[in-house]
Amino acid sequence: MAKTILIALTNLALVILVAPFMEGVIRKLKAVVHSRKGPPLIQPYLDLLKLLGKENLNVAGNPTFSLGPVLTFGSILAAALFTPMGAGAPLGFAGDVIVLVYFLVLASLGIMLGGTATGSPYGTIGSAREMMLGIVVEIIVLTCLIVAVIPTKSFNLSQISEWYHATGPSLSMIIAAVPFFLILQIQLGKLPFDIPEADQELMGGPFLEASGPKLALYKWGFYAKQIILASLFLEVFLPWPKTGIIPVDILINFAKVMVVIVIVGVIDAVNPRIRVDQAVRYFIILWAILLFAVSFALIGV
Repeated sequence: MAKTILIALTNLALVILVAPFMEGVIRKLKAVVHSRKGPPLIQPYLDLLKLLGKENLNVAGNPTFSLGPVLTFGSILAAALFTPMGAGAPLGFAGDVIVLVYFLVLASLGIMLGGTATGSPYGTIGSAREMMLGIVVEIIVLTCLIVAVIPTKSFNLSQISEWYHATGPSLSMIIAAVPFFLILQIQLGKLPFDIPEADQELMGGPFLEASGPKLALYKWGFYAKQIILASLFLEVFLPWPKTGIIPVDILINFAKVMVVIVIVGVIDAVNPRIRVDQAVRYFIILWAILLFAVSFALIGV
């Protein structure tokens, strides 16, 4: 029990305390790519502190406006407890792949609730785009993980990671890793897939009317989601190396997460936003790749 509590606290510390630093790395990286000096690495911490210290304004009488950011941030924290991050998922005994995806979907639902509550056309359009991406992307995430479930015959993420670490690479898992990695950019709201908020088109979309602590929770949730999804990708599809020493494995996972975040940041820095119809064609390609992955998994390759 003590071990489980320590791992749970470590996961929460990573997504609450370390996640803003990851965002600072991405911002600094974008600035370097664009030949700018850029903000300091601690700028996301300063932004969150400033927002948390502002007045908590309610621009809509609808209670879902206040519920949205709380639901989003709370769901992300819950998802962190079901995600292996170098060690086994601390609440893996209480939930599996389905539960993790459920909390990720719930986080998107919080964004949609907050965006539509104000009645702003920008918020409504942004929420509609969030719904479109959520429906497609979460199914892709689940299908990628199902490819790992088929050979292991288990929905437990820790068991999946341990099995793949022990058996080594397989063709179906390698193929499934490709669409999972490619949807990270969409899940994290980075270019070229920041379609729901699209600052130049929708001026923030579902976040337009959010300010102060509400906006801080939304931003914090996105920062935390970076570590959760990167860790999930690495633990399921690239679980090497592992030493069996939990603190060391957590540090190894953190280093690998940093590499993934840097790649995400580079893609964000060098790509323009794509149109919705281009995104749809992109999803069709990912589905085609996934069909091959599922087919190979079913025949045991």
